Amino acid sequence: MTVNIKRIHHVAYRCRDAKETVEFYQRVLNMKFVLAIAEDEVPSTKQQDPYMHIFMDAGMGNVLAFFELPNAPEMGKDPNTPAWVQHIAFEVEDMDALLKAKAHLEEQGLDVLGPTHHGIFKSIYFFDPNGHRLELAANIGTEEQMAELHRVAPLMIEEWSKTKKAPKHAAWLHEQA
Repeated sequence: MTVNIKRIHHVAYRCRDAKETVEFYQRVLNMKFVLAIAEDEVPSTKQQDPYMHIFMDAGMGNVLAFFELPNAPEMGKDPNTPAWVQHIAFEVEDMDALLKAKAHLEEQGLDVLGPTHHGIFKSIYFFDPNGHRLELAANIGTEEQMAELHRVAPLMIEEWSKTKKAPKHAAWLHEQA
């Protein structure tokens, strides 16, 4: 038997305050609040630990979820991982939508970095009230560029696994900035 994944059901993160998190994602990213599950006992471990599990509609069947854990120690970050590494990226329609989103985010009082050029997409970055880094990305790559990246991906991972230095198979991406 092989595993046949249909799609991501949801991706879950921790939040400091479930209500504040729902309101942020509704106001800032126009996500619908679709579901809340709250229990005093964790179903998988049977541990007595109350939680609120909230689910936000991220579009096209994608669900972003959060847990508020009032009895757990305060949220922290992995001190060994740079802040730019762990993030949640959402796709927007095009560059016009990305620029409009940036203006909207700045009107909400958020600090926004970008647009940053990544060769086949451009993106902006900002933080939610829990400290999670968020990215909005607009694809700008051509079908030919995507096909070439797909072709060189196995070569790149092999080279990386041996050298731990950035392979140059896709260096052309940065020449187009």
